[in-house]
Amino acid sequence: MNDNKYSGASEAELGFLKEIVRMLPAGLTVQDAQGQLLLVNDAAAAQLGMDGSRPSPDLAPRREACRQALSAGQAVVTEEALHEGAARQVLLTTHRPVSLGGRELLISASSDITEQKNFEDQLFRSAYFDELTGLPSRRVIEHRANSLLARDRGGEPFALAFLDVDNFKHINDYYGHAVGDALLVELSKRLGRDLRDSDMLSRISGDEFLLLLSPIQSQEEVAEFMQSTLERLTAPFFIDHSEVFASTSVGISLYPDHGRSFETLRQNADIAMYRIKNNGKGLAAFFDASMEREALARTKIEQSLRLAILEKRFCCAFQSKVDIRTQAVKGIEALVRLRDDEGVIQAPGSFINLAGELGLIDELTHLVLAEIVKSIDLINDTFGAEATISINVAAKQAGNPEFMRSFAKALDNTGFPQRFMIEVTEDAFVAKNHFQSEILPMFRKLGVGISIDDFGTGYSSLSALADITADEIKIDRSFITDIHKRPRSQGILRAIESLSEALGMTVIAEGLESYEELAYLQAATKIRYAQGYYFSRPIFLEELKLATPVSSESRPGIANRPMQQNRQGYSRASAYRR
Repeated sequence: MNDNKYSGASEAELGFLKEIVRMLPAGLTVQDAQGQLLLVNDAAAAQLGMDGSRPSPDLAPRREACRQALSAGQAVVTEEALHEGAARQVLLTTHRPVSLGGRELLISASSDITEQKNFEDQLFRSAYFDELTGLPSRRVIEHRANSLLARDRGGEPFALAFLDVDNFKHINDYYGHAVGDALLVELSKRLGRDLRDSDMLSRISGDEFLLLLSPIQSQEEVAEFMQSTLERLTAPFFIDHSEVFASTSVGISLYPDHGRSFETLRQNADIAMYRIKNNGKGLAAFFDASMEREALARTKIEQSLRLAILEKRFCCAFQSKVDIRTQAVKGIEALVRLRDDEGVIQAPGSFINLAGELGLIDELTHLVLAEIVKSIDLINDTFGAEATISINVAAKQAGNPEFMRSFAKALDNTGFPQRFMIEVTEDAFVAKNHFQSEILPMFRKLGVGISIDDFGTGYSSLSALADITADEIKIDRSFITDIHKRPRSQGILRAIESLSEALGMTVIAEGLESYEELAYLQAATKIRYAQGYYFSRPIFLEELKLATPVSSESRPGIANRPMQQNRQGYSRASAYRR
């Protein structure tokens, strides 16, 4: 009777244990030395597809791991990747051999680590691959190059090319960032075409790529390959119902001729690429020693520019906008100049673009405004208190709401914001950066005028002009020079004049330098205002301080202005040129 009692209790306990094993969240199996499964709990059945919920995966790797564990007589830990189509499940399994009742058995316990592995894979891809294009990151291509450099191969050559998309900022502004991203994806596909398994294309930042070509036989071979690649990029990209054209500037360095480390090769390829950027874009060039000297000179200029801003060694010159029929001054334009270490005045062509590249242009614009405010009484005495004061703002700045808000606040803090006119190129209006809808209203509220500078040289058309809400259009000097001799320019000028008149915008002719040009404007157009050396050169504050203030009676005109005296003494190539 007691034996039956204990027997019943043992059976109950065994059933209880079996139920616990069946319901364990970890997969648990027990098999014999021949691989026969003796026990499979519910979690293991689901993991291995033995519950009929999905096709059973290939268990050959598991059987091999079990065989090794039984043979070695010690536990084996494995990661099992079970695939079902595109889906992947990863199990972390411990196989442990045991002896029970004279039998050699294997207990296998598995936990699902699929989510963890997916997260690890995501971290790996974000560290080593570009999320947008799927290309390897700079870290990967650097590792590949260093592996080639580490091999003692007797200097077997390879090429490193630095590629930069031309005018990508403009493409982003005009079409929007979504189109810009899609362009980078499509461009990376074209760049990657025809590459060998031993080559590598990497996106290292925004619109910059590195291309490693290895092995190579000669410089001519690389030049031919890059030429075919660039030709492939000339075809338009069709993105979001837009036909987008893009080119790429390429600089190339060769190992071992141009460097024996990755960083040196990359820098020299970068230097060669900038030579192309400055000389036409859309081409490829190999590095040479003269480029290195240019780069060193550029670095010196960069350092001087930063120091000049720190020491506030910038000054302003002012050039008047004149009524060509009454010679009254309508307004003045503030033109920034740099005084170098030796006190020589440098024209903006030598530093403005570089200031933009270095991110110093915003600070420079605020320095110009501060100079104007400091000298406003002198400006009023010379040009008249009603003359507008124009300040140039780069298209990149005009599309930057943060800068434009700070600049609007600075103009308001002067106490006379209505005196100011902001001059921006037409790019700022036609780009899809919401200049007109978001930024322009801030300045309208302050009474600040808007002028389109260098009109006719940008990307817009006359039809785009109809959508622009500006106060003033400045026709680029390329249309005004020798206008009396150029019928085609005359026709363009009449078209711009008519449309501007219909839209209520004042027209300013830039770069007027001869009596013949003036006579044509007076006789054949309705244009009232011009700016140029014929009337006055830019005059500096130091000269204003030395000048005798004019009386209120003579202030509306410029005939007696000190800025006009000796104007013939300044050549067209003057360093003061705007």
